[in-house]
Amino acid sequence: MDALKAIACILIVLHHLAAYGPMSEIAYPLFPGLIDGLYEYGRMAVQVFLVVAGFLFAGKHAPGGELLVAHPIQAIKQRYFRLVVPYLAALILAIGCAAIARSWMVHDSIPHAAEPFQFLAHAFLLHDLLDQEALSAGVWYVAIDFQLFAVTVILLWLSRQIQRGYPNLKAAGLVLITGLTLASLFVFNRDTSLDETAFYFFGSFGLGILVYWASSRQQSLWLMLLLVVMIAAALLVDFRSRIAIAGIVMLTLGLARQYRSVLQDLPIPNFLSTLGRISYSIFLVHFPLCLIVNATFFRLFPDQPVTNAFGMILALGVSILGGALFFRWVESGWNRPAYLWRKGKEGGVSVG
Repeated sequence: MDALKAIACILIVLHHLAAYGPMSEIAYPLFPGLIDGLYEYGRMAVQVFLVVAGFLFAGKHAPGGELLVAHPIQAIKQRYFRLVVPYLAALILAIGCAAIARSWMVHDSIPHAAEPFQFLAHAFLLHDLLDQEALSAGVWYVAIDFQLFAVTVILLWLSRQIQRGYPNLKAAGLVLITGLTLASLFVFNRDTSLDETAFYFFGSFGLGILVYWASSRQQSLWLMLLLVVMIAAALLVDFRSRIAIAGIVMLTLGLARQYRSVLQDLPIPNFLSTLGRISYSIFLVHFPLCLIVNATFFRLFPDQPVTNAFGMILALGVSILGGALFFRWVESGWNRPAYLWRKGKEGGVSVG
């Protein structure tokens, strides 16, 4: 999963480099096919994160098909803060970088100066629903991730309540998750007016949950085949590349879990594992950092395609380095004092 997330993360950065900023426009004559491909298909890497997120959710919160969370609202609050604390730090970085970029160049890729209501809408992950201009590229995904988590927790909590009243309905959670997944694949995901909501994306997220559950059972291969048939049917109704990719990622995760004894010794480069772990931080900070690189190269080398192509590569490297630092100082560091305090309280360790 780390390797999948690492590759998807790099593709997202490259997609945004192709889509935003003058460097790709200046370098375009050198690699028109590559830049067009990254612009058109790089965004599909989001499907990797959606399926993996569903897979990880099932493994942590409902491995047997029943919700392990005792207090759903508390779990949703924890997820919100887990996402939003580093996200808000990245938004502040994005606002500052956009201000610098505006002083160096005029370009459509630069967000306008942030307004108080706009920032507040971002803080509560309502910016798309309230039709507010994004302060950074890709921030819509953070809101969708939170919505998917909240909807799934509520569905599984509801299934638990149903089972308490009707003990024989042991598959209530499976029925609810499968039902919403099918509804998304066949209906919601075909309506672009819903792409600001979890319902549009639940098909991919639900596939991650369902393949985790399927790979845990005795007839796992048959159950995964059933999931493949379900995806094939959805594609026959309306072929969508994003759903095809979600299906491939789903099958990869399911088979990897089924045959983990065979794959556990498969060598994965350390840098891919590292990139996978810090992928959220890279995702959060790459656009403002790329904006600064874009502005710098546009100011210094406005008519040099080769130099701007090098600038795109440099921006990718800066994004990875910035993501690593952000992960260390913000994403994994913001709650460290609280963790140390609890450790000291419970284990007798002195925290000075």
